[in-house]
Amino acid sequence: MAAKTSISPMLSVRRGAKAIEFYKTAFGAEELFRIGEEGKGVIAQMSVGGAEFWVADEAPEFLNFSPESLGPDFRGTMVRMVMVVADPDAVFTRATSAGAAVISPIEDKEYGWRVGRVRDPFGHHWEIGKPL
Repeated sequence: MAAKTSISPMLSVRRGAKAIEFYKTAFGAEELFRIGEEGKGVIAQMSVGGAEFWVADEAPEFLNFSPESLGPDFRGTMVRMVMVVADPDAVFTRATSAGAAVISPIEDKEYGWRVGRVRDPFGHHWEIGKPL
């Protein structure tokens, strides 16, 4: 039987080790794998409830840039993470308590979802919600 295909986003950040700790605190992420060290570049595989993603220090020489490299006037992001969870209100509160900024509060949407959006301290946007 062939291995299952998976797609895991890799978030480019500044201060990779701090980002890893933020994701652990904000989302209860588990660190599955890490190489490198702060100041020399960190790459880590993370998991939230079995959903995997990667975090890596930005590396312009490899064309990996963090949202912070886009400048202070840029308030968006190239990729928006969508996290579907059983209790979006609790996860949203946990994320904002850990330092995420509210982009839009958790609310029931006319298209049948309860969802809100935060920006993490490294510039990435996370939609946290569930279908109603």
